[in-house]
Amino acid sequence: MTHNQDSSREGERTYRVANVAIPARPLQPALYLVATPIGNLGDITLRALETLAGADVLACEDTRVTRVLLDRYGIRGRPYAYHEHNAGEVGPRLIQALEEGKSVALVSDAGTPLVSDPGYRLGQLAIEAGYRVVPIPGASAPLAALVGSGLPSDAFLFSGFLPTKDKARRDRLTVLASVPSTLIFFESPHRIGATLAAAADVLGKEREATVCRELTKAFEEFRRGTLGELAQYYDDRTVKGEIVLVIAPPRQGDVPAEADVDSLLLQLAADLPVSKAAVEAAKMTGLPRKDLYQRLVELKERNDR
Repeated sequence: MTHNQDSSREGERTYRVANVAIPARPLQPALYLVATPIGNLGDITLRALETLAGADVLACEDTRVTRVLLDRYGIRGRPYAYHEHNAGEVGPRLIQALEEGKSVALVSDAGTPLVSDPGYRLGQLAIEAGYRVVPIPGASAPLAALVGSGLPSDAFLFSGFLPTKDKARRDRLTVLASVPSTLIFFESPHRIGATLAAAADVLGKEREATVCRELTKAFEEFRRGTLGELAQYYDDRTVKGEIVLVIAPPRQGDVPAEADVDSLLLQLAADLPVSKAAVEAAKMTGLPRKDLYQRLVELKERNDR
């Protein structure tokens, strides 16, 4: 792949990528959320390149990572770091740039900004200040894992990272156990064994799942099986790379255990009124709302004694 900068009309730069001209046209003042490759640098859209080349301000999670992408496509310009440790300081500066009529592009290290990263806060600030937020879609690790997993994709729930502590992890899995959707999680290679063991215990050893590792990279791997099989495979096994865990929905007709329903109700009631907790539990389990409401009232009365 080759690239070079061509001269064009005054005030406009053009980049050639694989014989395709990438114009750096002026952009309207807005916050542009630009998806970038999750591994393979070829997974970038022409619109994303145009936006990165034309933005007045480019904010990124790690300037070193973004510089590799920019250099690959011959895009000059200085990216500014925006991450969870400096969001309170840099965020207002980026909003100020919008107030000055500038265009601001935001990228994360990989994938789509705002998905499990601090870009969410910047998006909120821009919306609250009345500025346009423009998504520039592209690579997404959860979607790549879902379509490569072979598991149902008609309904799915992305739930980010599970808690690192075992009890909190199991409690979260209990809440999600009866959700009638494929579940998608990010996970650390150091915790995948413990997570699979907990998932097998809480969701059932026979539930289908796929461990997706190093997506779009040279050592991409999809390991499929039941939670029990995968937990056994990853027990005390050292693995490297970024991991997405995809777990199939419960089988049709599966009825959640009474203890699981009670745990779900109590967890929901910790943050919601009884009536709303019952509604959410009904959505997750498929059980009648009235029955769940009555059950929660009984549980709370018993715990208050």
